[in-house]
Amino acid sequence: MGEPEIIAVQVAYAGLEKSSLLDLDVSVDATLLQVIQQSGIIKIHPEIDISVLKVGIFGKLKPLDARLHPGDRVEIYRPLIADPMEARRRRAKKQARS
Repeated sequence: MGEPEIIAVQVAYAGLEKSSLLDLDVSVDATLLQVIQQSGIIKIHPEIDISVLKVGIFGKLKPLDARLHPGDRVEIYRPLIADPMEARRRRAKKQARS
């Protein structure tokens, strides 16, 4: 029996106060959830509730049981603070007044 194949991936989270981008070597058969847990990012950002927040790989939503490929960047998405359309309207109104 040989050693399990290892791949390099990243785990990213952009919080309100700070952001993290962690490099990780994981087993080739690791799931997205396992990689998040192994990364320790939840200890760095205790506000992360993986049962509520959406996750993805390179901007595409994925289920927690998705398998990863070498070089993948796992992303944990927090809820938007403001509706993007409403924020755009506010900026347009502000510019119109200037």
